[in-house]
Amino acid sequence: MPKLAEALLVIDMQKALQYSYNFNDLINNINQRIKEYRQANLPIIFIQHHDQDLERDSDLWNLSDKLDRKDNDKIVEKTHPNAFYKTDLEKVLKDNGIKTIEVCGAQTEYCCNATIIMAHGLGYKIIMEHDMTTTFDNNYMIAEDTISFFENIWDQRYVTFQ
Repeated sequence: MPKLAEALLVIDMQKALQYSYNFNDLINNINQRIKEYRQANLPIIFIQHHDQDLERDSDLWNLSDKLDRKDNDKIVEKTHPNAFYKTDLEKVLKDNGIKTIEVCGAQTEYCCNATIIMAHGLGYKIIMEHDMTTTFDNNYMIAEDTISFFENIWDQRYVTFQ
């Protein structure tokens, strides 16, 4: 079993992103990590985005029904790609003495990247497994290449891959 951090951050695995690359397989992989964190009695924090294009309380805003989420899991709502920006995420982590986090979710080049860069800047140690984020094809790269590109940037600079 791969090493666990002190908390698992599941970023924006919402219905609006259900057609992103490999979404269903990613849900299964995230659920496996959630299971491991639950067995170790470690916190799982779900990050949930809303803005003018993704209205709060809309169906597409909801987290995927396929996620293994429990009522006592923490949810942090955000309106910016960076999950620390104008949220209580840092307070939640500090109040629980968390210094290492594992990140997974969507979208690789937006919310995952912004959160990883900020977490690193705040002094958190970040671990990840490969291919634990998703995105869409864009005008420059297919989703697989975008994920690989960002994992290469993150590797050993911001993230320790296992």
